[in-house]
Amino acid sequence: MNFQIRLPQEALSYYGHRAIEKHFRKAIKHEEDVLADRDPEALHQMRVGLRRLRTAIQVFGFAADLPEAASEARIRKFAQVLGAVRDLDVLQLELTSHTSLPAREQDTLKGSLKKLQQQRSRDFDQLQKTLESKKYEAFKQSMEDWLAWPQFSAIAQLPIREVLPDILLPLISGILLHPAWLIGVEFESEPDRKVFAPITPESIREQLKQDELLHDLRKQMKRLRYQTELFTDFYGKGYEFQVDEFKQIQEVLGQIQDSVILQSFLNKHLNDSIEKLCPTFSGRLDQRMAIAWKEWRSLQEKYLDVDFRIQLRQLVLQPKS
Repeated sequence: MNFQIRLPQEALSYYGHRAIEKHFRKAIKHEEDVLADRDPEALHQMRVGLRRLRTAIQVFGFAADLPEAASEARIRKFAQVLGAVRDLDVLQLELTSHTSLPAREQDTLKGSLKKLQQQRSRDFDQLQKTLESKKYEAFKQSMEDWLAWPQFSAIAQLPIREVLPDILLPLISGILLHPAWLIGVEFESEPDRKVFAPITPESIREQLKQDELLHDLRKQMKRLRYQTELFTDFYGKGYEFQVDEFKQIQEVLGQIQDSVILQSFLNKHLNDSIEKLCPTFSGRLDQRMAIAWKEWRSLQEKYLDVDFRIQLRQLVLQPKS
């Protein structure tokens, strides 16, 4: 019995199965290249595939009866192992992309690069063990079994258009209530009157003391982007524009986070602060941070605006017929 016969194409179960299968296939097709360590892009794509698979399971999990070996928590652990190596690849690219630095600074960064490569070698060994483990094999087999004969709860029989607002509104609300939007914001006597901290190196450093909040919002925004991308067929251009903006926020916060991680790594492995040992390189990082922070500020102001928040909620209430 084929998939289309078992799952009516207007039902929630159909789209859940389709999304989960799509991202599972995309993730595992890069497995051989990842283990061969031929191309960092393969590692990146496999990590993204597993993240999107987790997202699909998070969205449809309330209606899908998945085996424990293919649980969202299990997939998260696999993705984290890949992510540890991928993050070091990003740092390595950053450290090798600045070729016009003074010779002294280049020599300093080369020492840090060697330590980074040693760490990557250790993390890649762990990645290899994970992808060759019995748990990973059980995950793949469980997914294949479930995709061949998917199990859903009774609610999955509902037409997807009837439940889309119920799926999307909690996701939107979770983002709008995230505390990171209030970093560097003070409220005056009037509730709708907000004062934002200035965009200066000193002010940015002070606000970055809450970088864990920003990092968490980035992760949540990435998840929201993946979640909302699953349903672009059911909405119009305004919805597509909004999904693109979710991606923009994710990328801006990613630029900020990458700079924070790089500075933290260098400060950990250098004998002195990066400002003293590599002033040119440090100045470039500060400039890039300021540019990203200005973009973040404009988005921050927008997402704290009450009219925009109302409009965003209303956007998902009426899918196309």
